[in-house]
Amino acid sequence: MSFPEGLKRPAVLCILYHHDQYLLLKRIKPPHQGRYTPVGGKIDPHESPKDAAIRETWEETGIRVSHMRYAGILTETSPIKYNWILYVYVAEIPWQPAPPCDEGVLEWVNETDLVDLDSPETDLFIYQYIKEG
Repeated sequence: MSFPEGLKRPAVLCILYHHDQYLLLKRIKPPHQGRYTPVGGKIDPHESPKDAAIRETWEETGIRVSHMRYAGILTETSPIKYNWILYVYVAEIPWQPAPPCDEGVLEWVNETDLVDLDSPETDLFIYQYIKEG
């Protein structure tokens, strides 16, 4: 089943951090192939955004989180097929070596290095808003 072009797809962005480090994914698949993004993904039918954030975190990192804080919505509108409503969730996690991931390479990135990363421009605003509470 294809998704109608122009309609917004509901998804989640999961910001995982430990102190001043973020666990980010260097993606090997589109969208944003080769760029650093938070983990996340599409919301399944009949799934709440929070449940999707917990599931996506588990599926992409193997990390079980029991609490994720809702941080807002990012809406992206484009004349091409990339249109999303992203529910942003945040979780502080214990530090551990970055686990393997079939979506790309997970890496811990220091907060001071975020500005130099190849990442979607909207992500820097999200990190700033989260830091400011």
